[in-house]
Amino acid sequence: MQPTDDDVHRPAPTGDNRMYANESGLVVPHVTRGGLESHRTGQSEGASRIAGVSPEHTPATRIWFGKVSNEPGYRSVPHHHGEAETGGYVLSGRARIYFGARYEDYIDMEEGDWVFVPPYMPHVECNLDRNRPLTWMTTRTPDNIVVNLAEIADAALKHWADRP
Repeated sequence: MQPTDDDVHRPAPTGDNRMYANESGLVVPHVTRGGLESHRTGQSEGASRIAGVSPEHTPATRIWFGKVSNEPGYRSVPHHHGEAETGGYVLSGRARIYFGARYEDYIDMEEGDWVFVPPYMPHVECNLDRNRPLTWMTTRTPDNIVVNLAEIADAALKHWADRP
């Protein structure tokens, strides 16, 4: 069979992905079906994390991708995600992240917003809505690292108690 113009101009893949091969020796996408996600994840009390793609149940070795849900009025304990870079997308609800030396700064987000949280950055995640849940899609490298830190009083978080 003669190579086509497409074959000639297509760059050859580089790298070795054989570690992702299935039992037949093929490297294929791995699908986690809805309802079969892993619930064995690092947690902060009040946050439900469900892993869709993770080392816990796929061949992935350097990524965690999942859904995080928070009840109305939820706020996490202060925490960071170790060496992990974290990306988030607000699927539904209104969120706030406190950060800074004493969690004195914050950013607010709503449905459709994206956020990047750098490694080792202490923060507090909040659901601003007192009546509706908050749902995020979250990804981290290399894994879903959650390091809980010392608690902080609600009163120490600017504009938390008096939110609408």
